[in-house]
Amino acid sequence: VQLVESGGGLVQPGGSLRLSCVASGFTFANYALGWARQVPGEGLEWVGNIYDDRTTYYADSVKGRFTISRDNAKKTLYLHLNSLKPEDTAVYYCATDLYPVIGIDPNDWDYWGQGTQVTVSS
Repeated sequence: VQLVESGGGLVQPGGSLRLSCVASGFTFANYALGWARQVPGEGLEWVGNIYDDRTTYYADSVKGRFTISRDNAKKTLYLHLNSLKPEDTAVYYCATDLYPVIGIDPNDWDYWGQGTQVTVSS
């Protein structure tokens, strides 16, 4: 199982980014995936999940601003970040448990990418 995130960077408050997570080594379409983020010195924070049937769930802190989508043909997971705030600054990770559903505690997730840094600052 391999997950590779990209798309992070520096963006001004109110701006947007799209993160990508390219998967390999498993049948992407069959499984749920999640996004989590982490600030140095703090624990993992759940951002949101997408199930195999494309049902999505979001943390209250990002609901209405972030959107998760998936392209099964490209084996790629996306996180669309809009109306970014300085408190969204973190390393963002994608992950999977290789099940059709996935829980909301990132500490229970099994397979992780290397992360991509998002910095929101003027």
